[in-house]
Amino acid sequence: MEFFRIKKDIPFMRHALIFNVVSALTFVAAVFFLVTKGLHFSVEFTGGTKMELRYPHAADQEKIRRSLVTLGYEQPEVTSFGTAQDIMLRLPPLKGQTGGNGSTAAFNALCAAEGGTPKQIDSVSPAGQPVSKKGCVNAAGAEVVSLQAVDFVGPQVGDELAQSGLNALIMVIVGVMIYLAIRFEWKFAVAAIVANLHDVIIILGFFAFFQWEFSLTVLAAVLAVLGYSVNESVVIFDRIRENFRKQRKAAVAEVIDNAITSTISRTIITHGCTQMMVLSMLLFGGQTLHYFAIALTIGILFGIYSSVFVAAAIAMWLGVKREDLIKPIKEKDETDGAVV
Repeated sequence: MEFFRIKKDIPFMRHALIFNVVSALTFVAAVFFLVTKGLHFSVEFTGGTKMELRYPHAADQEKIRRSLVTLGYEQPEVTSFGTAQDIMLRLPPLKGQTGGNGSTAAFNALCAAEGGTPKQIDSVSPAGQPVSKKGCVNAAGAEVVSLQAVDFVGPQVGDELAQSGLNALIMVIVGVMIYLAIRFEWKFAVAAIVANLHDVIIILGFFAFFQWEFSLTVLAAVLAVLGYSVNESVVIFDRIRENFRKQRKAAVAEVIDNAITSTISRTIITHGCTQMMVLSMLLFGGQTLHYFAIALTIGILFGIYSSVFVAAAIAMWLGVKREDLIKPIKEKDETDGAVV
């Protein structure tokens, strides 16, 4: 399916050096911000308090977030799970707070926002066991919010999650290189990995520069971008291999230019539709999906750029040629092996 077809090839490779210099400068800037500013890790990585709350009605997440900001939490993570009445809070440790002081202060603030008073509520579980939980009741005696569970995430758990995330990233990179080396050629594998790591570092650079919260959700978006960028590179590499078969007398740069030009319509359709879905998450997904959608948006935009101007150009500079992808056909011996 194509919206349009460009009859004359666009000379992408003629300007490859300029675009790659821009790409290199962007990459260096991203690394600089990562080194100097670092990432603003979420509770999963740094440790903190995780609280589960239940409201008798659909919870106002913005109201909850405002109440927590007044306590000193810059970017409290407020999400719903299961139903709109069930809320999960992830709160980083504040200076001067120890143990359960943070959860107590947070619950008291949320209780006051609902016009209630904290109270210990005793009940009986379905198994007949007495259960005591912290609740909040208003002047009429009705429960307006209850604390279902509290967990403390220690720094050691955060370190383990960070190491697991790094291991996942390394496994994806190695797997992609093996796949591309087998399907195409090692020069394409190196070019694709350089381009994809370029996308990942730039995403991380944005998060470091703006100090956006880096959570497990964002890490999932980064891994998704890796796969997404590889898909675009594979499409272009496939067309390059096909062009080497058809355009026997064309130069390598001309073959690559034709491959990229002929896939532009497909690129616009695929990435345009994906970006519409991501923008809907960014605009209407709320705080929960906000940074996830931002990471995907940056990754999609730079994924197109890197596949066209970085991956293809690096493959060309590494010296990819027709013989790397197509085995030469041996001419048949006219004597058929007979010796006179």
